[in-house]
Amino acid sequence: MHGRAVRNLAKLDSTQARITRIFDAAAGGKNNFLLDKATVRHFDQVTPAITTAARAVLQFLSRVVRHLAADEGVDQFMIVGSGVPSGLSAGHRLHDIARRASANPDLRVVYVENDPMVVTMAQATIEPFTDLVRVVEGDVREIDEMLGDQVIHTFLDWDRPLAVLLLSTYSLDDDEYAHYVIKRLRHIAPMGSFLGLLHTTFDSIPPELLPAIRDLLAMTLPGLTIRSRDEVAALLDGLDLVEPGLVWVPQWRPAGRDLACRDQPGSSGNYGAVARIP
Repeated sequence: MHGRAVRNLAKLDSTQARITRIFDAAAGGKNNFLLDKATVRHFDQVTPAITTAARAVLQFLSRVVRHLAADEGVDQFMIVGSGVPSGLSAGHRLHDIARRASANPDLRVVYVENDPMVVTMAQATIEPFTDLVRVVEGDVREIDEMLGDQVIHTFLDWDRPLAVLLLSTYSLDDDEYAHYVIKRLRHIAPMGSFLGLLHTTFDSIPPELLPAIRDLLAMTLPGLTIRSRDEVAALLDGLDLVEPGLVWVPQWRPAGRDLACRDQPGSSGNYGAVARIP
């Protein structure tokens, strides 16, 4: 564990804000740098919504995991992207929610992250306390290498249905490759599996604010990919979407206690969907 943590931290870059750490900062976590916190403040000055949007995303993910584990009987999850923000306390993280909702006490979760800080801290704070959760380093931009990871290959049972939650679509800036990623996940997942998707959009931003937002992104997160609803829907073409389909994240099976962005769902800045893989 110690050697792996040292190798991860050696690759850490604190000179550039990263979306995973920005999300962590917005969610009230500690696995981020001053630069990431400053980026959150800059966004809030332009449009004061990022912290509320982060809460809306976390609430959406919690509902998705709970539904898949409790109602669909899924007992294996591969969560690709920022699935372990440190602002979530022990007992309220996605694997905790899944295990409470599932009838199977042996439910397994693999988190896949590409940020060294997220990987190291998650491995140090989750893996020592359970044999049923793993955190691996991987990048959806290298999907074939990611799926070939030994832990992913052996820790999950690829002969039974599982749920893949793809949260890092923001890094897929090439449309052709983004479609390839979805295709690879559809082909490798056993029949009866599910694909969950989260994607950032500018669809609800007033036109007069778009130039300032785009300039800020160019300076802070030059690799962030934004898509319209039609473009996100195209990624899911051919899949059977679970009701209510592709919607703003606060509109996906809202629960009474989930209030973030409920009155203005577009302020979440993210679309979400869950699809059955035939």
